[in-house]
Amino acid sequence: MSASSRSLNGLPPWGADGRVKRGGRVSAGRRQRNREEGRAEMGGSTRSPGVLQRDGASSQSRYQRLSQRMLDLSGDRGVLKDVIREGSGELVTPDASVLVKYSGYLEHMDKPFDSNCFRKTPRLMKLGEDITLWGMELGLLSMRRGEVARFLFKPTYAYGMLGCPPLIPPNATVLFEIELLDFLDSAESDKFCVLSAEQQDQFPLQKVLKVAATEREFGNYLFRQNRFYDAKVRYKRALLLLHRRSAPAEEQLLVETAKLLVLLNLSFTYLKLERPTMALRYGEQALVIDQKNTKALFRCGQACLLMTEYQKARDFLVRAQKEQPFNHDINNELKKLASYYSDYLGKEKEMCHRMFAPGAHGSTVGEN
Repeated sequence: MSASSRSLNGLPPWGADGRVKRGGRVSAGRRQRNREEGRAEMGGSTRSPGVLQRDGASSQSRYQRLSQRMLDLSGDRGVLKDVIREGSGELVTPDASVLVKYSGYLEHMDKPFDSNCFRKTPRLMKLGEDITLWGMELGLLSMRRGEVARFLFKPTYAYGMLGCPPLIPPNATVLFEIELLDFLDSAESDKFCVLSAEQQDQFPLQKVLKVAATEREFGNYLFRQNRFYDAKVRYKRALLLLHRRSAPAEEQLLVETAKLLVLLNLSFTYLKLERPTMALRYGEQALVIDQKNTKALFRCGQACLLMTEYQKARDFLVRAQKEQPFNHDINNELKKLASYYSDYLGKEKEMCHRMFAPGAHGSTVGEN
């Protein structure tokens, strides 16, 4: 496990000498220079890790030493940044919704005063609404997907002159370590979705496809959070955008491909909502686009099984198995179907036996 991942999980993001850890990837030459710098700075003596003596006169705190190696984002050194791991792709856009892991530290505390690294699934947060620290918002706008960085926030960009009792003292400079897992540009999608169909038609197809993809990605995030109803709403918004769009023949394939993904997601979501009739409906719409789509056949089979339409379930699942003979999920579903159908036949047989057995209607032979 790298140093950056360890600090994200609650250990202090600095070494005993107050230097920023850099994921353990330090060359031998760099380590030698650090030792030489350390001997020069420490004057050959042993001192507290929180205090560094220079020239026998002025002392510097741990954060002051860190700040000398960091990039100024705000222009007044109120927000400083040190990249631990480079990211890729585009920078975070204003008004985006971000998925991050973070830990916040005070200067003289080894454990974070705030962290979401222990949550199984971090919450999606919108810039300007869910994120209240000005410094964190500025920092996130400088990041790319997959990036890990450390930031120092002066009080003006963090908790202000009063702090946040009892955890944050007044005028506190805080350090945050942040990993940007992903972000979604929701502002563009939200603005586009409130336009009328006629207004949306004025935009190129690529714009519509991008907005629909964003809505689907939001739905996927909500689905992973087990918020199936909210996910369904996002998927339906994406599907409505694609249904509205009339495209020339050469572009229609792009629209149908986007529709297929949304229809499959809707079918799965309705299964989770225990509404198999709707799951079957969207699964069959997906099969109109791609009649051999294994996921669509499988979803339809699952829906029919829940509706106790065993013959239809078998038809869909056998077709799915034909496309992927060794698919574990499909074969297990067929075994489940066989078990359910066997139980069903057993109950039918028992019911018929009771109906037609002698004395089933309560009649008795009279005595003479």
